[in-house]
Amino acid sequence: MSLGGDVTEMKVDGLVFDPLTNTPIIILKELNGEKSLPIWVGYPEATAIALQIESVSTPRPMTHDLIKNILTSVNHQVDYILVNDLKDNTFYAVISINTGGGVVEVDSRPSDAIAVALRLKAPIFVSNKVLESAKDIELNIKRDPAEEEDQFKRWLNDVKPSDFGKLDS
Repeated sequence: MSLGGDVTEMKVDGLVFDPLTNTPIIILKELNGEKSLPIWVGYPEATAIALQIESVSTPRPMTHDLIKNILTSVNHQVDYILVNDLKDNTFYAVISINTGGGVVEVDSRPSDAIAVALRLKAPIFVSNKVLESAKDIELNIKRDPAEEEDQFKRWLNDVKPSDFGKLDS
């Protein structure tokens, strides 16, 4: 799949909490413009993104670090990630991986694709049709960057493995 001109390059502008559901939201913002896109995500995905944004290292590799380690150890490169669809209020994405012998596109949740892109410094794109469809999403959040940063730092300090459900060993 070629990106073509029907996409907008974006960056992670922040993580906020939905005031009604207390669910984390990734805010993507147009690299050179004013468009933004809120994507509701789960706590584990938000944690993975927040850890990378805050440059917090963990004693052992997290899942997205593992993906990065696998790709780099086999000399594959993530060319970009693309949020390519929105169906029934669910976003879809692909991770474009250059294997050296060709390009493979891997279906992904946007939150996982974004977490991988941040670790590998790959560009994040959103299809313009997704941006147009998402215009109807109401985001009634008053953003205070200092408060958001404090809230996520408190959350990162307080998070426990049990917050993510039972882990089998």
